[in-house]
Amino acid sequence: MALFSDSFLSPLLTVATILLESETQGLGLSWRKIYDESSAVGLAVMVVLLLMSIYSLAIMFERYLTFKSAAHQSREFVPKVSEMLRTAHLNEALQLSRDYHKSHLAVVVNSGLQELTASNVRNPLRKAKRAVKRATAMKTAELQRGLSSLATVGSTAPFVGLFGTVIGIINAFTKMNEAQTAGIAVISGAIAEALIATAFGLVVAIPAVWMFNYFTNRVNSFAIEMHNSAEELIEFFLQQQPEN
Repeated sequence: MALFSDSFLSPLLTVATILLESETQGLGLSWRKIYDESSAVGLAVMVVLLLMSIYSLAIMFERYLTFKSAAHQSREFVPKVSEMLRTAHLNEALQLSRDYHKSHLAVVVNSGLQELTASNVRNPLRKAKRAVKRATAMKTAELQRGLSSLATVGSTAPFVGLFGTVIGIINAFTKMNEAQTAGIAVISGAIAEALIATAFGLVVAIPAVWMFNYFTNRVNSFAIEMHNSAEELIEFFLQQQPEN
């Protein structure tokens, strides 16, 4: 079975022929001419891609700042809380975890310490285990916020651009039929619209896919750190339990 059928290749070969003719004739295109000759649907596709690009960039910027703050505060929080736990200053450690609210590790430690320091709680260690698991799951979900939208942009933007390309080619052939000629001057704007839609779709999709993979790896690393911190916290109190 052929990868591309003749019905799919024919329009592409036509486009390639027109572009070669444009090179030989030295025809120039301005953005104004492309805009004037673009169809309403083609312009709508460009607007959709622009909105997708702005939305994905906003998610990238917000997630980058969130992850940067989480990593920075965690680096400051870990040595301080470790020293407080070694000296059994639990209330001070609990207050410290509240101060570093952007740290993913502080959220987990805070949930465990709240149960372990509560005087009216039966079986505090068991409840602390459930608390740190719940906090880890909730914080992981919070860190993943917006990544599904980023993945959606990365996977759909090329198809939106391809749709714009198809619309541009249809527009070009329509102009050829109306003018009863295959001259490049008649359809150059429509062909440019088609190719710009494809390029724009790729420009939107590629950074979105890259950043989605990057942020997903960061979330996985944060989840492992939270799990390890929860295990170390519970193990610490298990060791301290006989003394109490």
